[in-house]
Amino acid sequence: MATRRSTARRAGTSRLAPLTHIQLQLRIELKGVKPAIWRCILVPETVTLSKLHGILQCTMGWSDSHLHEYEIARRRYGTPDEDWHDPEPLLDERRVRLKSQVDAGVRKFHYLYDFGDHWEHTITIEAQTMRREGAPAVFCVAGENACPPDDVGGIHGYAEFLKVIADPNHEEHEHMVQWAGGSFNPRAFDLDRINAYLHSIKS
Repeated sequence: MATRRSTARRAGTSRLAPLTHIQLQLRIELKGVKPAIWRCILVPETVTLSKLHGILQCTMGWSDSHLHEYEIARRRYGTPDEDWHDPEPLLDERRVRLKSQVDAGVRKFHYLYDFGDHWEHTITIEAQTMRREGAPAVFCVAGENACPPDDVGGIHGYAEFLKVIADPNHEEHEHMVQWAGGSFNPRAFDLDRINAYLHSIKS
């Protein structure tokens, strides 16, 4: 009987093992833009802030061609540059896992991309979930609207860009459409395409 109980216990442990990997459900919203540009994603709680940066770039649709940093609980995180003197300390994002921030009680923080255009994202930790066996480590659940093009000029530049491409009679219309790659749909959101990109990211 002892052997049977031990076997059953091992079998139960085996079934539960895939459920012990905790994922965090994050909502990312780009500040200052209407209608809202947002994404809802699942990531491992053990993800580093450096890895999360790549996930955010992919999920939102940025080109990762500019600097970035996080502000979490009044502390700044990014990739320190020894050749750049910063009066405020920039903590190394490569050494910090998101779990440590959650354990410290953080439920909302900010991610800044492109210091010139100043795209600020509000990231809310909405829930903790269990990742089941076979489920992707990183997954986009939902979202709405297209990410602005890089180098469009921030919130005000993007508003002007949308105005120009919506008016075929505007003198800058053709130039702006070509600059955007031939077309731009501000309502576009391709969940399958985003998840195809995310699937290539190793957790």
